[in-house]
Amino acid sequence: MAEALTATGYIQHHLHHLSSGEMSSIVDFSVLNYDTIFFSVLALVVMFFILRAGAKKATSGVPGKMQCAVEMLVDFVNEQAKTIVHGDRTFVAPLALTVFCWVTLMNAIDLIPVDLLPVIAHSDLIGLSYLRPLPTADLNGPLGMSLGVLLLMFYYGVKVKGLGGFVCELFTAPFGNHPALWAFNFLLNLIEYAAKFVSLGMRLFGNMYAGELLFFLLALLGGFALELSPFGAAAAGLGQIVASLAWWLFHVLIVLLQAFIFMMLTLVYIGQAHSSH
Repeated sequence: MAEALTATGYIQHHLHHLSSGEMSSIVDFSVLNYDTIFFSVLALVVMFFILRAGAKKATSGVPGKMQCAVEMLVDFVNEQAKTIVHGDRTFVAPLALTVFCWVTLMNAIDLIPVDLLPVIAHSDLIGLSYLRPLPTADLNGPLGMSLGVLLLMFYYGVKVKGLGGFVCELFTAPFGNHPALWAFNFLLNLIEYAAKFVSLGMRLFGNMYAGELLFFLLALLGGFALELSPFGAAAAGLGQIVASLAWWLFHVLIVLLQAFIFMMLTLVYIGQAHSSH
């Protein structure tokens, strides 16, 4: 692949998905990104094994480090759910825990060196031309999760208020139940739901996509150093190490922060579905 030797070709190659085909338009539901699906499911399986391991090691005596970490995480998420969602939290608190852990593990894939997994995939043993392992930097992944949250908002809206109450609220809130306002209320509610759906997914995607691109640019410093004099190469190499380490450490916070924000917004939106305008 000759164009991968250039900076543009390198980035384009790393942004290309292992997919079922090329997209014919901006929205093409016939194309599947296999790498996004694989790493999303892999992160979910790893999450379940970690939490299960913590639950199996739970004792009534002095807890170990694993049990302490899991219990602290569960208590933290449960407190957030209690504060935001006023109603039945039998399913909501475990959902929030799943969302936080799952998004954290998916985001954490970005902390792996950007060339490691693509090089392994491109080896003779596997033979894949493309691999983009970060699921949350693919818009399909975050929007798929936000679609799930949207469906849960509808579910709890109907469950808490009843089908008639939910439909009535769509046409009478927030400006009143006068027939002249029904169409305006309904349109405004549709826009509100659409804005929540899009913003929830786009926020996670935008932050992780930007972080991924910055890792690509930092990786390019190594290739740039090869074209310089020995002194310039040493300076560029040192700059790459320092900049990459600094961004990696800062990105750990972004990984956790974006997972926390996604979890909190999920709780907020489901909490709003429990309440009336």
